Amino acid sequence: MADTASTRSDSTRPDSGALVADPSLAAATPARRRPRLPRMSGIGTALALGWTILIVLGALVVDFLPLSEARDPSLALMTPSTLAPDLFTDHPLGTDSQGLDILGGLLYGARVSLVVGIGGVLVGALIGGALGLVAGYRGGWTDRIVSILTDTLLAFPSLILLIAIVTVLDPTLINVTLALGIMVVPSYARLVRANAMSFAGREFVTAARSLGAGETRIMLREVTPNIIQPVFSYSFMLVAVLIVAEASLSYLGLSIPRPEPTWGNMISAGQSDFQRDPYLVGVPAVVLFLTVLSFNQLGEAAGRKWSPGAAKI
Repeated sequence: MADTASTRSDSTRPDSGALVADPSLAAATPARRRPRLPRMSGIGTALALGWTILIVLGALVVDFLPLSEARDPSLALMTPSTLAPDLFTDHPLGTDSQGLDILGGLLYGARVSLVVGIGGVLVGALIGGALGLVAGYRGGWTDRIVSILTDTLLAFPSLILLIAIVTVLDPTLINVTLALGIMVVPSYARLVRANAMSFAGREFVTAARSLGAGETRIMLREVTPNIIQPVFSYSFMLVAVLIVAEASLSYLGLSIPRPEPTWGNMISAGQSDFQRDPYLVGVPAVVLFLTVLSFNQLGEAAGRKWSPGAAKI
């Protein structure tokens, strides 16, 4: 009887116990590997936020910092040109071929890049967001007109359209910002239109309409608060795109000209001496790369946080 009982108890043991005891199979389950991704993502987001804060603060207080001359070559005539970087001198990142301080030029260039990037995003968000909101909520012929307008703008290559706009206008900070803002209007119009269409038929919109609320009030107070988060997270990535676009225009000589420093025209000015003094190109290129990467990382982090399907870990 004892042998029979032990046989029965052995036979009633679940076969899956062997699977759980296998360390290789247990390690392959997603439950044990999932926490590593948020941890690495959190470190990257923290580094990106720190770099962005550093760049923003530098652009805001550059006029009050004890930096050497970085914008007026006539004031740097006595400064040796193409000084190598030395952290323990008055020119910690060196000087360019005109004797202008590179560190000061980077901070002044950061101001231009941030004004153009953030300002262009605000222009595009206001114009494109308004068009997309009206088109997505009302539909019909309004939606068709806005769709034709955005499709027309998207039909032109972005860089060619941007060069055409900047060529017609004077290459001032305001004009470059407006040109870049016009370039991102279709992107915002499509994003806001898609979100507005998804919320236009929701219960709270129907309830507000049944209570006698007008279309303008419904769009501004019912629909708009629900589409701010995806627009905000998307804006970080567009700031990075506009910073690269402005740097490209400056490199081609179509944006703010020298001696006003921008990251693009600093790279352009140093390319002739690149083989002898690679830091003239490498330093502004690295700062541009890190800034664009940081804004992209912040945009992805905001998208993960505010996405309806994001996992809450």
